[in-house]
Amino acid sequence: MSFLEIRGLSKDLGEFSLKEVDLDLETGTYLAVIGPTGAGKTILLECLVGFYLPEAGHILLEGEDITRCRPEHRHIGIVYQDFALLPHMDVRRNIGYGLRRRLRGETLDNRVREMAEVLRIDHLLHRAPGTLSGGEKQRVALARSLIVKPRLLLMDEPFSALDPRTRRKLRRLLRRVIKETGTTVIHVTHDLDDVWSLADEVAFLRHGQLVQSGTVQEVMQRPRRRCVADFLGINLFHGQVRDRRDGVCRIQAGEMELVSTDRAQPGEEVRVAIRPEQVILAERCEGPVSTRNVLTCNVVDIFPENGVYLVELERGGSHLSAVVTYDALQDLRLAPGSAVTALIKSTHVAIVG
Repeated sequence: MSFLEIRGLSKDLGEFSLKEVDLDLETGTYLAVIGPTGAGKTILLECLVGFYLPEAGHILLEGEDITRCRPEHRHIGIVYQDFALLPHMDVRRNIGYGLRRRLRGETLDNRVREMAEVLRIDHLLHRAPGTLSGGEKQRVALARSLIVKPRLLLMDEPFSALDPRTRRKLRRLLRRVIKETGTTVIHVTHDLDDVWSLADEVAFLRHGQLVQSGTVQEVMQRPRRRCVADFLGINLFHGQVRDRRDGVCRIQAGEMELVSTDRAQPGEEVRVAIRPEQVILAERCEGPVSTRNVLTCNVVDIFPENGVYLVELERGGSHLSAVVTYDALQDLRLAPGSAVTALIKSTHVAIVG
């Protein structure tokens, strides 16, 4: 039996919905939930915490059916992107709010200070929420959720309102705190850096349905559906295995012949995934190279993206994306219409079914 079992969970709110979601989570796992806007990610969290009762399905937490339990009886914490701090209380009282009926006086003060020290906000205990920065507010919100020792911690885009530098700092801090406390986490995010930095597993939702789930490497490197690949920005091709020999498969995908170390049978119809950052571009390829996949392509377009450049390539009607730095862009003199050689290691050509 898993720590968390979700079976056939369905909820229709009109514009947003969940449709027969099945999911299992083990103790101490950090799950990132991703997908396009309106996919049902927040509804999933709010059904788990008890804000909505599902129309069908069951939620079992540590073997207990909590599907229709009141939120306060589930012992699940939730952190939103807008912090949801109580403005009339100082940081000390905000953090201790969930323990106010169980602990009093010095015992409560000690617990609050211990948690504040863990999240490095003990110097802010006397401050009002309105005087804090976004990063400080989010650490207070995390402290308030963690101090009650929730069985499960839910987070709905907790870093989306923060600047990039603060996000990086909070990711490092959160990773340390979650590891120390052993807390099981479900984290909804649109930021793939959250996934790479924090998660053990990933679930992809679309139109209220669970499309794919697995480890970070499985989902982020090997998307099984076009919608997952498009969301992640991964190249996905349909092809047929021509043959398998010398430990590699040769796959015909449109006008491209690709070589992969993954296993498949000759004649099998397959999908092939290639991450853009694993496509190396060269001006020309003279003489033998160790890379099995050497493709002459034409540049279709170039887009700046997050400090690098996304280069759209075309070969015989098939399109391939690559990522290059500014220096590489200049050195290769890349421009729409120019020819370039794409090199891809056979280990980076993933057969995904």
